[in-house]
Amino acid sequence: MIEDISIENHSIAFEEQYHNLRLREQRIYSNQQIAKLPDIEADHVHAREWMARKQSSERLIQLLKKKKTRLNILEVGCGNGWLSAKLSGIGNATVTGIDLNRIELMQAVTTFDERDNLHFIYGDVRTAQLPSAGFDVIVFAASLQYFSSLPAIITKALSLISKDGEIHILDTPLYDKNETDQAAMRTKDYYISLGFEKMSRYYFHHSFAELHEFNYKIMYDPKHIFSRLKKMKQPFYHVIIKQTK
Repeated sequence: MIEDISIENHSIAFEEQYHNLRLREQRIYSNQQIAKLPDIEADHVHAREWMARKQSSERLIQLLKKKKTRLNILEVGCGNGWLSAKLSGIGNATVTGIDLNRIELMQAVTTFDERDNLHFIYGDVRTAQLPSAGFDVIVFAASLQYFSSLPAIITKALSLISKDGEIHILDTPLYDKNETDQAAMRTKDYYISLGFEKMSRYYFHHSFAELHEFNYKIMYDPKHIFSRLKKMKQPFYHVIIKQTK
């Protein structure tokens, strides 16, 4: 079952546009495919992307397993729930996935409904009534770019984690400050080519400069020499943010 949280009106327009775009991009999967993600058919149009996401998700899970304590995890922008389901496989974890995409959330529920330690919320993390300081881990995986202000959403997430909690950012573009304008132009051109120019209003390009006020650590750097030497190169950073000490 999906728990409903009140939604701002503009989010409904985003939800419809976003789902139609994902259909066009061939990013809507069957329940059978979702159950197997991040593994997918070798000839799938996004197979290489899923190889990278498999590596990043495995790195995250291994980091969390080392904690050996009970974990209350929130995934923001969980989509079809594949990563939330993977995180729920950590023996000491309780996982909540939140998203504004009701269609894919319904797939998450029907695909993973047998898991007692996993549930989903339809809502906006910025306005949802979530327990303050109630999460040990908050994950943004390929979702941070849909928030207009990086400092604002990180500040909100920090208010929802415990004293020793962590925010994990992965599978997310983070740019140098002088790269954001060109990246925005590329994104707009891409959406125009697909017939979804309006989606550029909902996609934002964040830089590392916006993280400077926070207590963050880079766990994986795609620009590091050792990362570049790997056969399968992951294009995105993995960043951990903790409460300021």
